[in-house]
Amino acid sequence: MKTEENNSLKGRRILLAVSGSIAAVKTPQLVSSLVKSGADVKCIVTPSAAKLVSPISLASLSRNRCFQDKDQWSSKEPKPLHIDLAEWAEIIVIAPLSATTLARWSQGIADGLLASVLLAFEKSFIAAAAMNTAMWQNKRTQNNWLEIKKDKRVIPLEPSEGLLACDRVGEGKMVSNELIELAISSALIQANKKYEVKRDWEGLQLLITAGPTIEALDPARFLSNKSTGYMGVLLAQAAHFRGAKVSLVHGPIKVPEGWLEGLHKYPIINGAEMQQVLKELQPGVDAIAMTAAVADLRKSNGGQNKKISKKSLLNSIAHDLEEVPDLLSELAKRKNPHQVLLGFAALTGSDEEIVELGISKKDCKHCDLLMANPVDRPDQGFGESNNGGFLIGPEKLIRPIPITSKLVLAHRLLDEILEISSEKLSIH
Repeated sequence: MKTEENNSLKGRRILLAVSGSIAAVKTPQLVSSLVKSGADVKCIVTPSAAKLVSPISLASLSRNRCFQDKDQWSSKEPKPLHIDLAEWAEIIVIAPLSATTLARWSQGIADGLLASVLLAFEKSFIAAAAMNTAMWQNKRTQNNWLEIKKDKRVIPLEPSEGLLACDRVGEGKMVSNELIELAISSALIQANKKYEVKRDWEGLQLLITAGPTIEALDPARFLSNKSTGYMGVLLAQAAHFRGAKVSLVHGPIKVPEGWLEGLHKYPIINGAEMQQVLKELQPGVDAIAMTAAVADLRKSNGGQNKKISKKSLLNSIAHDLEEVPDLLSELAKRKNPHQVLLGFAALTGSDEEIVELGISKKDCKHCDLLMANPVDRPDQGFGESNNGGFLIGPEKLIRPIPITSKLVLAHRLLDEILEISSEKLSIH
């Protein structure tokens, strides 16, 4: 199967703007990570930000000059710097976005280099807000934030809750660098020719399962699988960036912690716990993506409190196991007419065998869409950053999905849900 180029940051021109919030101390690490990913990074710092993070450090880490207000006008330059930077960049990342810079941006005030660049720029933005809780919750700040969110070129990253530099616990903490970098990749992957990022999931609720489940045999042993939750979490964040309200039901996943920010999380351990949460959440959602790899078997007695002796283990496994209920089939049976159900099937074999098995599984489980992905091939599947396979749709429609990054695949699957099942979803 064909493999697509999947480094969404390599060679991309990123303008990283730093405004006056204490969260600016996290920005150098973000610059370093972006450069290591192959991006061409230039930085702007406001006068307040320059007191918190060294422009020399940002210049050294980015391998480019760091620009300040004093650089905006020069008789030696044929073009104003704010225009030159706005035309150079493919995307602007404002991290952190302070209350002051937010106010200037939303009101169209161009009284400095960064403020001028924000107004002159015509492509996509990532806006990662950070400030004191009271400042964030202030009605004027919220009005300014809503104004920015109206711009279809912006992926807005609202601050998370935590311990702030002012010793207050509350909203105002800038999201992690991991999530900001993921948002940058997402914007560069799916922005259209007008540089608008897709917000086509606004007003919709998506329920996603991710990762493995674990079925205890005794206090020391369990049954599970190799799933890491990578695909499901990226699908959740891709939908989140596109405006969806996302509920993530997940087993013990192995992904960067920052990737979970902004999602409604429901951690579980075993299939029974996942089954219960799905029953509670399913009625209120528009679409469901069952990416979790639910363990196939469990102890019929729920597992033992005492460790099974090695001599008794084989006999216990042979006689005391039962199948875990098919959660995807249960979701299909309870599905409301307007809901869309996407299933995943981890399969092995040739392309022809994968397609045949995928069609059979889709018909058996009665889901609207089924992503059949091979897990016996190098550099894709469980624990890998890439995936591919075949999407089985209504009336046995088969769409080959080239091997690509799981984030790219996530956006393609979101597109497919809306395109193939648009009649079921209430999209305005």
